[in-house]
Amino acid sequence: MAGKQNSKRAGPAMMSRGAAQQIGIRDLKSIDDLSQLKAVEKEVWGMADEDTLPLTLAIACKAAGNIFVGAFDKDNDKDKLVGFAFGFLGRVNGQTTIHSHLLAVLDAYRHLDLGFRLKQAQRERAMAMGVHEMTWTYDPLQSRNAHFNFSKLGVVSDAYKVDFYGPETSSMLHRNGTDRLWVRWMLNSRRVRDRLAGKSTSTSARVETIDALRLLAPLVRFDPSGKPERADLAESLARQRVSIEIPGDILEVERTDMGLAREWRDATRWAFREAVKAGFFVSEYCRSVRGQQGPGAYLLQRGTVSELIPEVSTPRDLANC
Repeated sequence: MAGKQNSKRAGPAMMSRGAAQQIGIRDLKSIDDLSQLKAVEKEVWGMADEDTLPLTLAIACKAAGNIFVGAFDKDNDKDKLVGFAFGFLGRVNGQTTIHSHLLAVLDAYRHLDLGFRLKQAQRERAMAMGVHEMTWTYDPLQSRNAHFNFSKLGVVSDAYKVDFYGPETSSMLHRNGTDRLWVRWMLNSRRVRDRLAGKSTSTSARVETIDALRLLAPLVRFDPSGKPERADLAESLARQRVSIEIPGDILEVERTDMGLAREWRDATRWAFREAVKAGFFVSEYCRSVRGQQGPGAYLLQRGTVSELIPEVSTPRDLANC
């Protein structure tokens, strides 16, 4: 979701779903609350101290009116931070936005839908501030985050950022570059309201998306050996819609064959950049094109975001993407 993503490292035993009721979502209010951020960042992303959010900066950002929401579990009468979302005010194309820089949930709590609850809380606070759009970045090769962002939240993307955080960081998730999709969340659009209400996850909607993807020749697809295969660029971009396939679990690919993982990075980087340059934007993601364990695929369509989401008044300037 946000700029940095949760990992799949082995962790403590998962909390029961019944325990979710005792986990509260609230603003981080005190220095004690903010001082718990570093431990969550280090456990989730395995990063070094220098790449975590400095406490003094967190205090200043909070005091200046930026959004820190946390998921807290009661631990011996003390609120233990088990997940959080941090967003700061930004300015994009003359409009005030919230950029959601970080979203993290401890492994033992990830099955409790806390990420979804944190995004809802972020949305409520942003709208109360009069903000209509939220942005963030995520690794487009991370299929779980792609599903969460597009299918559950209803984001769109018209910008691809190469090595957004530089070639690498101390995080275990940044061994294969830091390319990112810059996503846009139109907070009060009908699309987002429907996604949050679960209307896009119905069987009919899912079948419609899968059928659309099956009719397209992917710009990047799996070849029989599991490697990325590039299509003819001119032929693909002459259409109104294109798709880009990704592995179902890029972290497992990185673990077993980093060379193959880098091939997927290079191929998808090429595909996204060429498609955006040609006037396409990412509108959907489906994680089961060829069966539950098969690759996922992005659906891109020609045009502007405002044609899909009428509530958008100003199309993004794509010149520097």
